[in-house]
Amino acid sequence: MPHPSDIVPLEPMPVDWRRALAIVAHPDDVEYGTAGAVAEWTAAGKEVAYVLVTRGEAGIDGIDPAESARIRQGEQLASAAAVGVREVEFLDHPDGVIEEGPALRADLAAAIRRHRPELLITINHRETWGGRAWNTPDHRIVGRAVLDAAGDAGNRWIFREQLGEGGLQPWGGVRWVAVAGSPEPTHAQAVGEAALERAVASLAEHRAYIAALSDLAAEEYARDLHRQAAAVVAERFGGVPCVGFEVFPR
Repeated sequence: MPHPSDIVPLEPMPVDWRRALAIVAHPDDVEYGTAGAVAEWTAAGKEVAYVLVTRGEAGIDGIDPAESARIRQGEQLASAAAVGVREVEFLDHPDGVIEEGPALRADLAAAIRRHRPELLITINHRETWGGRAWNTPDHRIVGRAVLDAAGDAGNRWIFREQLGEGGLQPWGGVRWVAVAGSPEPTHAQAVGEAALERAVASLAEHRAYIAALSDLAAEEYARDLHRQAAAVVAERFGGVPCVGFEVFPR
């Protein structure tokens, strides 16, 4: 256990923004922790949209991929609505085998140019979740691609086919990229009881996915996970339940 004097406090998340965009690999990636912060932001009148790189078709062992994609897309739309998010897009990259490279970056740059966020949110791009808990290829690839696409979106000479007749314009207005689930958090968003309950409801909407993981009822599973997650980084944020992010200024 670290000595209290060795614990580095987390900075509060920036709040001087109006639009945020979360780009993640799968349905449920936002709901495992980040949804509490989203609930706080939408309650404060901020605009948040989601882009899912896949439909999560490979995520449930006992369900055919086509049916899984249909189920998980519906669950994602319901879970987003639970925290006040109404814009949700799916990019249809193949779940489990997302390919790193220009094609993915182009799709993400186009999404950033469409939504024009100031805050960009993504999933952990690092090799582990901390210690020896190995991260998956989809998470690592999407997280890195989002960090790269934040710059691509503002350069009119990168993916220039999206401009002009493509109907998009460069967007260099991303001010921060916030990586959720990083083992190296730098900032945190406080999460109050009301936002926590909305986050629980959001994760609980992933009923088919949770049923494949746990014997607990979806609400019980979601409540246990969110309360534990909010408490994990609280010692670095004045004891306040929160969601941690590794923030990269642009």
